[in-house]
Amino acid sequence: MPDLLTDARAAAEVLHEAAKLIREDPLRRGSLLGFGAAGQLVVTGDMHGNIRNFEKLQKFCDLKRSPGRSVILHELIHADPVSYTDSDLSIDLLVRAAAWKCEYPDNVFFLQSNHELSQYCRHEIMKGGRSVLYHFEAGIRERYGDGAATVLAGVNDYIVSLPLAARTDSGIMVCHSLPSAALMHHFDAGVFDRTPTEDDLSPGGSAHALVWGRFQPADAIEQFAERLGVEVFIVGHTPQETGYALVGRMIILASDHAHGVFLPIDLSKRYSASELEGRIRKFAGVA
Repeated sequence: MPDLLTDARAAAEVLHEAAKLIREDPLRRGSLLGFGAAGQLVVTGDMHGNIRNFEKLQKFCDLKRSPGRSVILHELIHADPVSYTDSDLSIDLLVRAAAWKCEYPDNVFFLQSNHELSQYCRHEIMKGGRSVLYHFEAGIRERYGDGAATVLAGVNDYIVSLPLAARTDSGIMVCHSLPSAALMHHFDAGVFDRTPTEDDLSPGGSAHALVWGRFQPADAIEQFAERLGVEVFIVGHTPQETGYALVGRMIILASDHAHGVFLPIDLSKRYSASELEGRIRKFAGVA
């Protein structure tokens, strides 16, 4: 079997296959995934290349022996290296997660995020004095050499395939973020009913607004929840040093550091935001 972390052709094939599975997912309508009232859904926050937490997530999910369990991941790329000169090898996590999707297509799911979208749209992000697109692509070249362009094409195919959100029968909505308070009233919720267009994904579009919004106050979240018929939002995007935050009806998860967390949800039950808070698990607690 080829090594996905050295063989560019194999890595690209896995990314393209994952993208195909994402587009054709039977749970998907437009850009929305729908989960019923049976089984367990494990929700993560931003992962940013954190292989250690990803491996703990795989161990907890144990999908081979737990066919009734599903998992949602987002924001896998653009790691935070220890120093400016360190490589960004978050392509490793993306390829491994894509392979996980190919192995368990009915259990592993992904959502669009601002870092993935910026990578696809070529909109640079500066983080800690680093150009994240440049360093991510340099990491791909470090891994795959002359095959880097082939792998990057697979990355772009994966990114553009991603749905925007997931909803459960119990009223939970999972997405990378919510629009900023100033944009919520103008947000086109019809974007969930269609495959996002280039206009949707570009600045000024609804998909772009969804994944880039930050610092929403509780009252704006409340109004947005009422408009969409949502009981609780679960998002990532905003860094959380202690792993999570609760803002009104919104839970923010971070999965990209030593204090990172994930959230297992029993799909047969209904929860308030505070009840879901009590179910949050730390990756550090997974042996």
